[in-house]
Amino acid sequence: MIDSHCHLDHEPLFENLDEVLKRSKNVGIKKILTICTTLKSFENIIKIINKDDIIYGTFGIHPHETSNNIVKKDEIIQNVNRYKKIIGIGETGLDFYYNNSDKKSQIRSFEEHIKASIDMNIPLIVHSRNAENETYDILKSFNNYNIKILMHCFTGSEKFAKKLLSLNAFFSASGIITFKNSADLQNTFKLLPIENLLIETDSPFLAPVPNRGRKNEPSFIKFTAEKLANIKNLSNQELIDKTTQNFNKLFLN
Repeated sequence: MIDSHCHLDHEPLFENLDEVLKRSKNVGIKKILTICTTLKSFENIIKIINKDDIIYGTFGIHPHETSNNIVKKDEIIQNVNRYKKIIGIGETGLDFYYNNSDKKSQIRSFEEHIKASIDMNIPLIVHSRNAENETYDILKSFNNYNIKILMHCFTGSEKFAKKLLSLNAFFSASGIITFKNSADLQNTFKLLPIENLLIETDSPFLAPVPNRGRKNEPSFIKFTAEKLANIKNLSNQELIDKTTQNFNKLFLN
């Protein structure tokens, strides 16, 4: 299994990293992608990716942080190029639910990340909440550049998913698909091609059932994998094999 999105720089994961990694390996995790959200978090991610061969990282500024952290395309590229194990750009995108940063700064930052992703031909990890139309319109405006898009922790509508498929996007399922009130989301994942799916924890957030309410960690991804296998009418091993292939194709080919 591969946890395609987590935050190992967040507590309680960071202070217990050795134990977290041991439990991850015990359930069969082969790779972990730890995601950058701020310039400060990137400093810790550099330390973390050197901790173990299975850990990779990204560089990006979360939409919540863009009011104080606008980074230009060239700065993004420079930071990514410094380290071989930084293999993605993000997480970036739009969050008009919380609006922790103003919309203009979110859009400016998103566009800079997209341009860097295009120039480097590496995946763009996209966060989108309450911004389906705006997210799609911005991504579509760059469609001629064949962006490698990963919709992280996808919770969007079926209509949004179909529009993103036209851009050859990948979609990552989180523990949310295990929640009782996620029937619509489960149906959307049922319709999405298995060739476009990954799995993630977004730990330490969004722990899946049966651990909902606890601090999440990468080892809990097995519950999300089991649920997605059930949704897709696949065996657990088939689901794991396919999502692993998809991650490697997107990030490491």
